[in-house]
Amino acid sequence: MEKFDVIGIGVGPFNLSLAALAHPVGGLNSRFFEAKPHFQWHPGLMVPEAEIQVSFLKDLVTLVDPTSPFSYLNFLVAKGRIFQAMVANGMSSSRQEFEQYYQWVAGQLPSISWGQQVKSVSLNGDCFEVACESGEVARATTLALGSGRTPYLPDFAAVLRGPQVLHASDLLQIGPETAGRRVMVVGAGQSGAEVINYLLREGASLPESLTWVSSRAGFLPIDDSPFTNEWFAPAYVDHFRSLSPERRAQLLQQQRLSSDGISESLLWKIYRRLYQEETVGAGRLRHRLVANHRVLDMARDGEELTVRLHDGDQDREEQCAADLVIFCTGYHSDFPAYLEPLRERITTNGTGFEVREDYSLEWDGPKDLRIYVQNFAEGSHGIADPNLSLASWRSARILNSVVGRDQYLLGQPASLMSWSLA
Repeated sequence: MEKFDVIGIGVGPFNLSLAALAHPVGGLNSRFFEAKPHFQWHPGLMVPEAEIQVSFLKDLVTLVDPTSPFSYLNFLVAKGRIFQAMVANGMSSSRQEFEQYYQWVAGQLPSISWGQQVKSVSLNGDCFEVACESGEVARATTLALGSGRTPYLPDFAAVLRGPQVLHASDLLQIGPETAGRRVMVVGAGQSGAEVINYLLREGASLPESLTWVSSRAGFLPIDDSPFTNEWFAPAYVDHFRSLSPERRAQLLQQQRLSSDGISESLLWKIYRRLYQEETVGAGRLRHRLVANHRVLDMARDGEELTVRLHDGDQDREEQCAADLVIFCTGYHSDFPAYLEPLRERITTNGTGFEVREDYSLEWDGPKDLRIYVQNFAEGSHGIADPNLSLASWRSARILNSVVGRDQYLLGQPASLMSWSLA
């Protein structure tokens, strides 16, 4: 049975960042287990033309180690495409090319074990014992949980999940037939807009009708203004942690459009396409964009779906018939099944884990055994937690805590904002 200093569970972008930053740390022996056979980034929603909503400088390493060989710029140089990429994309990137970058980094890290589904994590003497479905067992004094969040569907939709009722993350894997059908898309964040754009793309099999439902006041753009972006900086994480749980919850609701709004360029693209369909499309597509409506329930009658909605403007219920409903309702954090042997020892609250400043969990086990989390701390560390913006900074903060020194110089976080007059 091998013993490591750190075992990471799950290799999405966040634990991939941790693995990349851990790679050059002398004397640190790490292993990362991932159930998939190779790196994939939301494959069911990797639609053409989708772009990342942040600068490529917010990659796996650059903001804490710009000299790292695992930077996005080095990827472009290694692939011989940096000059064309600067002209084509500026400081952005398509999601497909960013996934290529992630795969390029993942392929260089010997610490990652692919095709290893973690079955359980237990306490065995002075170590954690990690057991995989394959029968492999390893031990470590530190865990880094990066197994990701679960696609969220309301209960009434989850029981009907399949070819007619799906989460956006299933879109490309299921590949539902859309030609001549009545299609409803629920959710007006970036993923909802990407699904709408995909359904309207050139050469697509257009639906008979397309209904886009937003529970918000409209189809709203992401707030990417400079002072709003201070919420995605290290200084704000520390301020946010100092607030009461009630105040944190209020702020997360108020700040939602800084993370879940739609890229303005994508809104323009969708608007132009719908205008073209109305003016020169010869009535091929009926479309309705419905704001201030929330889906309450749905039922299947043969091949038809009846969707019940609440009209927030008129305070009344309405019904809509559909053949296909795609829910773009985001993700939520579940207690990982592999942690069940430790459930009674891990401190939780109403929103999830109790997470310390250094992203380690509160638990009643030995103090020298630590469990760190990636993308499980929005309620305690702020709106940036599920976002790519602080991926490298958070990984560096975790690594500094693991090795007990400033392996990466994070310094005193600076901000142009004053979060307190004190």
